[in-house]
Amino acid sequence: MKRGRSSFASCAAGLLAAACLVSVVPSPASSQEASPPAAPGPAPKNAPAPMELSFGVLRQFPPDPPWWNNILTTSPEDDGIAGAALGITDNNTTGRFLKQDFKIAAQELVPDGEDPMPAFQRILDSGAKFIIVAVPPDALLKMADAVKGKDVILFNAGASDDRLRAKDCRFDILHTAPSRAMLTDALAQYLVSKRWNSWLLLTGRRAEDRLYADAVKRSAKKFGGKIVEERTWNFGPDARETGNDIIPVFTQGVSYDVIVLADELGEFGPLIGYRSWDPRPTAGTQGLTPTTWNVTVTGWGAEQIQNRFARQSKRGMRPLDFQMWLAMRTIGEASARIRSNDVGKLREFIFGPNFQLAGFKGGAFSYRPWDHQLRQPIVLSSPAAMVAASPNAAFLHQTNPLDTLGFDKPESECKFPSQ
Repeated sequence: MKRGRSSFASCAAGLLAAACLVSVVPSPASSQEASPPAAPGPAPKNAPAPMELSFGVLRQFPPDPPWWNNILTTSPEDDGIAGAALGITDNNTTGRFLKQDFKIAAQELVPDGEDPMPAFQRILDSGAKFIIVAVPPDALLKMADAVKGKDVILFNAGASDDRLRAKDCRFDILHTAPSRAMLTDALAQYLVSKRWNSWLLLTGRRAEDRLYADAVKRSAKKFGGKIVEERTWNFGPDARETGNDIIPVFTQGVSYDVIVLADELGEFGPLIGYRSWDPRPTAGTQGLTPTTWNVTVTGWGAEQIQNRFARQSKRGMRPLDFQMWLAMRTIGEASARIRSNDVGKLREFIFGPNFQLAGFKGGAFSYRPWDHQLRQPIVLSSPAAMVAASPNAAFLHQTNPLDTLGFDKPESECKFPSQ
């Protein structure tokens, strides 16, 4: 089943989870993560025209999971788009006081398998200066090359490939999506802090699964975990019917503390729990999962954004929603501080020492100047509860604890033209 770019599926509203267990995270930002101020009254007659800040939003649908007819594994059609809409609302709540008008000039949804470049060109033709995209990495690089030298800031809200922050980095891209390295570093910190140091790594058949597995191996080496064995899943989706026979055999003959799963599409990862030869926790792409956001996040003032999003979209906020919201709020925060819609001035401020973004997870978010990755805590959650958040206080850093997640400056392979 392919999903088009003109229709939205209706989604049932869900109740947000009640309580969450919180581990040690960075200290809260100095600014309060509170609800946006109430909207002001109508502007007086003959008031000057507000300063315009125009956005474009593009999302390409990912491949359907193997169980695409299962409502638990299919993302809503407005995934991400709804987060961008909330970001526009939040920006305008403050922007009206500052005579700033934030708007989405163009929005495009592209089916899986189609070329997203024509849709991207339509967004450019609309005059949007700030473009938020969730597309595969190769398409993202084409888009970055298309805006090179133009007054455009491109936000990557969807692609987690480490190479986009390394040898294939682009100066015009800011990443609100986490890298795989950030996700697996966050998980590794938690597992090591629990002294679950021996990992059985189960890897899927897709190239993306192997990239996630590579990130897991890097994180294990970085934080002291040990991969006792890696096994590749080759049984196909029929294992949903035969898992009770296959999975015990697949996981026997090795001693481990935890099973780490590298199965980004969810072909087999959801089947492993409770079926392994030895009863052990599962973590990674399923089980205890590292992510930017979950409906179970309620600390640090997060309940209010969860509630506002649920009222708007009649569902819970998902990671892609949060990542597009962060992109919107990046421009909203920067333009409020410097009272400008100039792309060059905004970019300079965003990478300067005074930019801080409140993101309802504690601490102040900021962008790494060496690869343009947004620093942010990573949530570790099960489907029904938040378990912890990283960085963990046990892992120190000389300047910013958030730089223990992902590629720190000394290990970065990203080289921008000015470097």
